[in-house]
Amino acid sequence: MARSTCSWRAVLPFCVCTPCISLVLLFAYATFVFNAAMIRLEGSAVGDSGPLHFVAPGTFSNGSFTQLPKTFWELHLHGDAIWNRLQLTMDRHFNPILRPENIKRASENHPSYESLQKQGFSEVTNLDSMRNQLPQQILEFMSHMHMRDYPALIQPDGVCGAGAKEEREAPLLLLAIKTMEQNFKNRQAIRQTWGQAGWVAGQWRNGKGGGDGGGHVRRVFLLGNGRNGNAGGNLSDVLRMESEHHGDILQWDFRDTFFNLTLKDVLFWSWFSRSCNRTLFVFKGDDDVFVNTPRMITFLRDQLKKPQAHKTIGDFMIGDVIAAGLPNRVCQSKYFIPEGFYKGQYPMYAGGGGVVYSGQLTRRLLHVSKRVHLFPIDDVYVGLCMLRLNAHPVHHPAFLTFDFPKGEKETLCSYHTILLVHKRSPAQIVKLWAHVKTSQAQCWDTPLRGRLEGKQTPTSM
Repeated sequence: MARSTCSWRAVLPFCVCTPCISLVLLFAYATFVFNAAMIRLEGSAVGDSGPLHFVAPGTFSNGSFTQLPKTFWELHLHGDAIWNRLQLTMDRHFNPILRPENIKRASENHPSYESLQKQGFSEVTNLDSMRNQLPQQILEFMSHMHMRDYPALIQPDGVCGAGAKEEREAPLLLLAIKTMEQNFKNRQAIRQTWGQAGWVAGQWRNGKGGGDGGGHVRRVFLLGNGRNGNAGGNLSDVLRMESEHHGDILQWDFRDTFFNLTLKDVLFWSWFSRSCNRTLFVFKGDDDVFVNTPRMITFLRDQLKKPQAHKTIGDFMIGDVIAAGLPNRVCQSKYFIPEGFYKGQYPMYAGGGGVVYSGQLTRRLLHVSKRVHLFPIDDVYVGLCMLRLNAHPVHHPAFLTFDFPKGEKETLCSYHTILLVHKRSPAQIVKLWAHVKTSQAQCWDTPLRGRLEGKQTPTSM
């Protein structure tokens, strides 16, 4: 043991012995190292150097994960993408941690949603410089993406669409079909075939359905203004006559363009909430699909018989679900969404021309949509709303987005195995309906297409 070189009595305030000096130097070194580490940490927080974080090995190489921020505190994951930044301001306003006082207000009919949407535009900086980098169709959409108050030009005669006569119970299904003014042949083919309103019998296996083997069906066609958007001035006389004859036209005064299909969803949800309190399910689809309505009726009846159905019906949505969709970056595509407008993956959504959801969910979608900025792709917008409801659509392979697999549709009972198939002309719809009717007796025992095995592949839209 080293001998002390100083006397405890001689040195009271300071110790100059070798062990004490070593201890002081060690403490000073530790303090220096700690301060240097804190300086590096602060620098990384403001972007002066690389971030300090830990990510489990393999996380970024796993395609099933969405994009992760580089640091936990990174607030602008998607940079200058306009929609992401606009929505961030809205999400922060209703964040229960950041603003707990808004929890109760969010559950009520908030009086200032439109002002909050406009406020987002004022809070997002450099919008003018960002606009210069966007294509014309996106700029046109942005010019009115905060507007949702459009008057109705034509409304159905019935309380909730055509087909209200002699109803003995609440309507089981409302067919809400997106169409355009010039697509009269599509609407007429639907009215004559799978879109018939009134009592519709189901198709039960073995021909046994008991007394509840059908349901009341309503019908409504959803349109914007196909002319120049001026209320009443250029409204087609033919469309008005069509409405007077069939009573199933619901038209609003906004330009009927592809990017405005989202408006049809939002305005339809509002109309439904006012006019269709008793309707149990909604089919929302395009006017170029074929629907096996008897099988759809049976399928929905089966859903109502499931245990705890009354508890799960508020989240019920089913269709052809895309679980890992990516924005389409091909500028020639009508689905083109540039990076300057939106970045990141799409949420899970049901597409393919047709989806079925409950009446309860319809009203919930209306409420949450007031807190979600409009998006140019209607199916994706519904997915964005579902995400904020903490709900998700369920995939069913009987909804065919990209037609039958090769050779399958030539079989006799192929159209008895599906609930919906996309891309059929009016002439094909009429022919297919006749085929389903004439082959019904032979195909009673044909089951719906079963659930597909394996994972869905990411899709650009």
